[in-house]
Amino acid sequence: MADPNSMFDSAYNGDFDLIRTIVEKDASTIKTKDSNGRILLHWAAISGNLKLVTYLLEMDSDIEAQDDTDTTPIILASSSGRLEVVKLLIQHKANVNHKTTQGHSALQYAASKGHTDICVSLVDAGADINVTDIRGATPLHRAASKGNTSVVKYLLSSKDKLEINIRDAYGNTPLHLACEEDRQEEAMLLIEHGARTDIQNKDKQTALDLCSKGLLHYIKTKETTTSV
Repeated sequence: MADPNSMFDSAYNGDFDLIRTIVEKDASTIKTKDSNGRILLHWAAISGNLKLVTYLLEMDSDIEAQDDTDTTPIILASSSGRLEVVKLLIQHKANVNHKTTQGHSALQYAASKGHTDICVSLVDAGADINVTDIRGATPLHRAASKGNTSVVKYLLSSKDKLEINIRDAYGNTPLHLACEEDRQEEAMLLIEHGARTDIQNKDKQTALDLCSKGLLHYIKTKETTTSV
Protein backbone atom coordinates (compact mmCIF):
# COMPACT_ATOMS: atom_id res chain seq x y z
CA MET A 1 0.00 0.00 0.00
CA ALA A 2 1.10 3.56 -0.62
CA ASP A 3 2.20 5.92 2.12
CA PRO A 4 -0.94 6.96 4.04
CA ASN A 5 -2.06 10.59 3.87
CA SER A 6 0.13 11.26 0.84
CA MET A 7 -0.43 11.94 -2.83
CA PHE A 8 0.72 8.39 -3.48
CA ASP A 9 -2.08 7.13 -1.25
CA SER A 10 -4.49 9.26 -3.29
CA ALA A 11 -3.18 7.73 -6.53
CA TYR A 12 -3.52 4.26 -4.99
CA ASN A 13 -7.16 5.09 -4.23
CA GLY A 14 -7.68 6.38 -7.78
CA ASP A 15 -8.48 9.95 -6.71
CA PHE A 16 -8.27 11.59 -10.14
CA ASP A 17 -9.36 15.11 -9.19
CA LEU A 18 -6.92 15.44 -6.31
CA ILE A 19 -3.97 14.11 -8.31
CA ARG A 20 -4.75 16.42 -11.22
CA THR A 21 -4.87 19.37 -8.83
CA ILE A 22 -1.51 18.41 -7.32
CA VAL A 23 0.14 17.96 -10.72
CA GLU A 24 -1.26 21.20 -12.08
CA LYS A 25 0.23 23.06 -9.12
CA ASP A 26 3.61 21.38 -9.48
CA ALA A 27 4.36 19.37 -12.61
CA SER A 28 7.52 17.95 -11.04
CA THR A 29 5.35 15.71 -8.85
CA ILE A 30 4.94 13.50 -11.92
CA LYS A 31 8.51 12.32 -11.35
CA THR A 32 8.51 12.39 -7.53
CA LYS A 33 9.30 9.03 -5.95
CA ASP A 34 8.04 7.62 -2.67
CA SER A 35 10.13 5.67 -0.15
CA ASN A 36 9.88 2.57 -2.36
CA GLY A 37 10.98 4.38 -5.49
CA ARG A 38 7.49 4.45 -6.95
CA ILE A 39 5.96 7.37 -8.82
CA LEU A 40 2.29 8.28 -9.15
CA LEU A 41 1.90 6.12 -12.25
CA HIS A 42 2.88 3.00 -10.31
CA TRP A 43 0.08 3.60 -7.81
CA ALA A 44 -2.44 4.67 -10.43
CA ALA A 45 -1.76 1.43 -12.30
CA ILE A 46 -2.53 -0.55 -9.16
CA SER A 47 -5.73 1.43 -8.57
CA GLY A 48 -7.07 0.51 -11.99
CA ASN A 49 -8.34 4.05 -12.57
CA LEU A 50 -8.06 4.25 -16.34
CA LYS A 51 -8.79 7.98 -16.40
CA LEU A 52 -5.98 8.70 -13.94
CA VAL A 53 -3.48 6.48 -15.75
CA THR A 54 -4.39 8.13 -19.06
CA TYR A 55 -3.90 11.58 -17.56
CA LEU A 56 -0.50 10.74 -16.10
CA LEU A 57 0.66 9.30 -19.43
CA GLU A 58 -0.55 12.43 -21.20
CA MET A 59 1.55 14.41 -18.72
CA ASP A 60 4.59 12.43 -19.87
CA SER A 61 4.91 10.20 -16.84
CA ASP A 62 7.61 7.56 -17.34
CA ILE A 63 5.85 4.39 -18.47
CA GLU A 64 9.00 2.37 -17.76
CA ALA A 65 9.65 3.85 -14.30
CA GLN A 66 11.13 1.26 -11.94
CA ASP A 67 10.74 1.13 -8.18
CA ASP A 68 13.36 -0.22 -5.77
CA THR A 69 12.66 -3.79 -6.97
CA ASP A 70 12.73 -2.78 -10.66
CA THR A 71 8.96 -3.18 -10.86
CA THR A 72 7.24 -1.17 -13.61
CA PRO A 73 3.61 0.05 -13.83
CA ILE A 74 2.59 -2.71 -16.25
CA ILE A 75 3.87 -5.36 -13.85
CA LEU A 76 1.83 -3.86 -11.01
CA ALA A 77 -1.27 -3.55 -13.18
CA SER A 78 -0.90 -7.16 -14.32
CA SER A 79 -0.45 -8.43 -10.80
CA SER A 80 -3.46 -6.43 -9.61
CA GLY A 81 -5.74 -7.72 -12.36
CA ARG A 82 -6.24 -4.33 -14.03
CA LEU A 83 -6.95 -5.50 -17.57
CA GLU A 84 -7.93 -2.15 -19.09
CA VAL A 85 -4.88 -0.45 -17.61
CA VAL A 86 -2.66 -3.22 -18.97
CA LYS A 87 -4.18 -2.75 -22.42
CA LEU A 88 -3.62 1.01 -22.22
CA LEU A 89 0.00 0.61 -21.15
CA ILE A 90 0.53 -1.86 -24.00
CA GLN A 91 -0.94 0.69 -26.43
CA HIS A 92 1.65 3.16 -25.13
CA LYS A 93 4.42 0.63 -25.85
CA ALA A 94 5.17 -0.52 -22.32
CA ASN A 95 7.83 -3.23 -22.22
CA VAL A 96 5.87 -6.44 -21.61
CA ASN A 97 9.04 -8.44 -20.99
CA HIS A 98 10.62 -6.29 -18.30
CA LYS A 99 11.64 -8.22 -15.18
CA THR A 100 11.91 -7.29 -11.52
CA THR A 101 15.04 -7.94 -9.48
CA GLN A 102 13.65 -11.42 -8.85
CA GLY A 103 13.19 -11.98 -12.56
CA HIS A 104 9.39 -11.73 -12.44
CA SER A 105 7.63 -10.37 -15.50
CA ALA A 106 4.09 -9.07 -15.95
CA LEU A 107 3.09 -12.42 -17.48
CA GLN A 108 4.47 -14.38 -14.55
CA TYR A 109 2.46 -12.31 -12.10
CA ALA A 110 -0.70 -12.58 -14.18
CA ALA A 111 -0.27 -16.35 -14.49
CA SER A 112 0.37 -16.69 -10.77
CA LYS A 113 -2.70 -14.62 -9.87
CA GLY A 114 -4.99 -16.35 -12.36
CA HIS A 115 -5.63 -13.31 -14.58
CA THR A 116 -6.19 -15.17 -17.85
CA ASP A 117 -7.40 -12.18 -19.90
CA ILE A 118 -4.28 -10.27 -18.94
CA CYS A 119 -2.10 -13.23 -19.91
CA VAL A 120 -3.75 -13.22 -23.34
CA SER A 121 -3.18 -9.48 -23.79
CA LEU A 122 0.45 -9.73 -22.75
CA VAL A 123 1.25 -12.68 -25.01
CA ASP A 124 -0.54 -11.02 -27.92
CA ALA A 125 1.70 -8.01 -27.30
CA GLY A 126 4.85 -10.11 -27.48
CA ALA A 127 5.37 -11.32 -23.93
CA ASP A 128 7.73 -14.30 -23.75
CA ILE A 129 5.54 -17.26 -22.82
CA ASN A 130 8.59 -19.15 -21.51
CA VAL A 131 10.11 -16.27 -19.53
CA THR A 132 11.97 -17.46 -16.44
CA ASP A 133 12.59 -15.84 -13.07
CA ILE A 134 15.83 -16.17 -11.08
CA ARG A 135 14.71 -19.63 -9.94
CA GLY A 136 14.01 -20.75 -13.48
CA ALA A 137 10.24 -20.80 -13.05
CA THR A 138 8.05 -19.98 -16.05
CA PRO A 139 4.45 -18.72 -16.17
CA LEU A 140 3.38 -22.35 -16.63
CA HIS A 141 5.24 -23.38 -13.48
CA ARG A 142 3.45 -20.66 -11.55
CA ALA A 143 -0.02 -21.32 -12.94
CA ALA A 144 0.29 -25.09 -12.51
CA SER A 145 1.47 -24.83 -8.91
CA LYS A 146 -1.27 -22.34 -8.01
CA GLY A 147 -4.03 -24.38 -9.61
CA ASN A 148 -5.02 -21.64 -12.06
CA THR A 149 -6.78 -23.93 -14.49
CA SER A 150 -7.88 -21.28 -16.98
CA VAL A 151 -4.35 -19.91 -17.31
CA VAL A 152 -2.88 -23.39 -17.70
CA LYS A 153 -5.39 -24.14 -20.47
CA TYR A 154 -4.55 -20.90 -22.23
CA LEU A 155 -0.80 -21.45 -22.04
CA LEU A 156 -1.19 -25.00 -23.30
CA SER A 157 -3.19 -23.71 -26.26
CA SER A 158 0.06 -22.06 -27.39
CA LYS A 159 1.90 -25.37 -27.32
CA ASP A 160 3.73 -24.64 -30.57
CA LYS A 161 5.71 -22.06 -28.57
CA LEU A 162 5.37 -23.40 -25.05
CA GLU A 163 8.15 -25.42 -23.45
CA ILE A 164 5.98 -27.76 -21.42
CA ASN A 165 8.82 -29.83 -19.96
CA ILE A 166 11.11 -26.95 -19.06
CA ARG A 167 12.88 -27.38 -15.71
CA ASP A 168 13.41 -24.75 -13.05
CA ALA A 169 16.55 -24.31 -10.95
CA TYR A 170 15.55 -27.31 -8.84
CA GLY A 171 14.95 -29.50 -11.85
CA ASN A 172 11.18 -29.36 -11.47
CA THR A 173 8.89 -29.22 -14.48
CA PRO A 174 5.44 -27.63 -14.28
CA LEU A 175 4.10 -31.17 -13.83
CA HIS A 176 6.33 -31.68 -10.79
CA LEU A 177 4.80 -28.62 -9.16
CA ALA A 178 1.23 -29.51 -10.10
CA CYS A 179 1.70 -32.95 -8.56
CA GLU A 180 3.46 -31.63 -5.48
CA GLU A 181 0.59 -29.20 -4.83
CA ASP A 182 -2.00 -31.92 -5.58
CA ARG A 183 -3.45 -30.01 -8.54
CA GLN A 184 -5.46 -32.82 -10.11
CA GLU A 185 -6.91 -31.05 -13.14
CA GLU A 186 -3.71 -29.18 -13.95
CA ALA A 187 -1.64 -32.37 -13.73
CA MET A 188 -3.89 -34.20 -16.15
CA LEU A 189 -4.00 -31.26 -18.56
CA LEU A 190 -0.21 -31.18 -18.61
CA ILE A 191 0.06 -34.91 -19.20
CA GLU A 192 -2.56 -34.81 -21.95
CA HIS A 193 -0.52 -32.10 -23.68
CA GLY A 194 2.73 -34.00 -23.60
CA ALA A 195 4.22 -33.41 -20.16
CA ARG A 196 6.68 -36.22 -19.39
CA THR A 197 6.32 -38.24 -16.21
CA ASP A 198 9.84 -39.67 -16.32
CA ILE A 199 11.86 -36.46 -15.84
CA GLN A 200 13.75 -36.36 -12.56
CA ASN A 201 14.42 -33.22 -10.56
CA LYS A 202 17.65 -32.60 -8.66
CA ASP A 203 16.42 -34.87 -5.87
CA LYS A 204 16.02 -37.68 -8.41
CA GLN A 205 12.24 -37.52 -8.11
CA THR A 206 9.79 -37.67 -10.97
CA ALA A 207 6.52 -35.78 -10.90
CA LEU A 208 4.72 -39.00 -10.01
CA ASP A 209 7.00 -39.43 -6.99
CA LEU A 210 5.59 -36.17 -5.66
CA CYS A 211 1.94 -37.12 -6.12
CA SER A 212 -0.41 -37.85 -3.27
CA LYS A 213 -1.80 -41.38 -3.36
CA GLY A 214 -5.13 -40.00 -4.52
CA LEU A 215 -3.65 -38.03 -7.39
CA LEU A 216 -1.39 -40.88 -8.45
CA HIS A 217 -4.38 -43.23 -8.54
CA TYR A 218 -6.35 -40.65 -10.53
CA ILE A 219 -3.56 -40.26 -13.09
CA LYS A 220 -3.09 -44.00 -13.48
CA THR A 221 -6.85 -44.50 -13.86
CA LYS A 222 -7.09 -41.76 -16.47
CA GLU A 223 -4.11 -43.16 -18.40
CA THR A 224 -5.65 -46.62 -18.39
CA THR A 225 -9.03 -45.29 -19.53
CA THR A 226 -7.44 -43.25 -22.30
CA SER A 227 -5.36 -46.16 -23.60
CA VAL A 228 -8.36 -48.49 -23.87
